Amino acid sequence: MAKMHFKYAAMNSGKSIDLIRTAHNYEENGYQVMVIKPIIDIKGGENISSRIGLQRKADLLILYSDRLLDKLKGKLKNISCILVDESQFLSTSQVDELFIISKACNIPVICYGLRINFKMESFAGSKRLLEIADVLEELTTLCSCGNIARYVGRKVGNIFVEEGEEIIIDGTENIEYVPLCGKCYLEKVKKMDLEIIKNNLTREV
Repeated sequence: MAKMHFKYAAMNSGKSIDLIRTAHNYEENGYQVMVIKPIIDIKGGENISSRIGLQRKADLLILYSDRLLDKLKGKLKNISCILVDESQFLSTSQVDELFIISKACNIPVICYGLRINFKMESFAGSKRLLEIADVLEELTTLCSCGNIARYVGRKVGNIFVEEGEEIIIDGTENIEYVPLCGKCYLEKVKKMDLEIIKNNLTREV
């Protein structure tokens, strides 16, 4: 039975590269794939685009309100794999529909996305994927300090912020997203002095 996969990571971890590579591997061996992208991700337009310049056109752009069982009707004949970019932007019901499709049609579904937003909170799509995906896989990238980055900080200008709308695409409105390890997130975004906290906790009473 085909499985639903959720490959999650912070920014700059190669999620889009992995998607493009996987699509190429299927197609190079004579199989057809369906590449889906939420339309809210305006970066790259209709293309799946990586930060190192690789691109692939999406086969289907979807709205948050779309019912995938309707959008994909008649489009899955001879499809061997469904690949979804920026899957954190899916709705809970869309994730459920992709799970149903994977089982009903015996087609693997591989979703790529962020696990949490810049506030350390789950996106609706990511939360549901973590709950029901058959396979969870973490892709990794490095924080500037050299540790594994599992969190995302949002910069407005050159300043880290904690508040704001959940979804603003990077590169718009002077927004930049930065992959951070847990320690750097607390220090740079939460403005915590971890050394003082450590000393308070370890000081003899």
